[in-house]
Amino acid sequence: MAAVTEPMEHLNIECLSSYGPQPSEALVLLPQVMVLGMGLAGAFLYLIRLARGPHVTWNKSSNPEPWNKLDPTYQYKFVAITTDYKNLKKDGPEF
Repeated sequence: MAAVTEPMEHLNIECLSSYGPQPSEALVLLPQVMVLGMGLAGAFLYLIRLARGPHVTWNKSSNPEPWNKLDPTYQYKFVAITTDYKNLKKDGPEF
């Protein structure tokens, strides 16, 4: 097998500069990156909201049942369409 002595014409500066995203192509991805970032931020904020909810106990020694100390007018749901929590009365016993 003979050694190749001719220069490789297909590897030149113009060919190497065409790889990778060009500035106009990178701007096309901007909306996709923004929507992905907003989705991740929303998921993270909702996870924080769930972790701080009234049904979650992080320290069982100081407050083993935090849901028993809530006011009956506390809005448990994120969006309450038909229930007016301000007018609710406690029907159960005190714990």
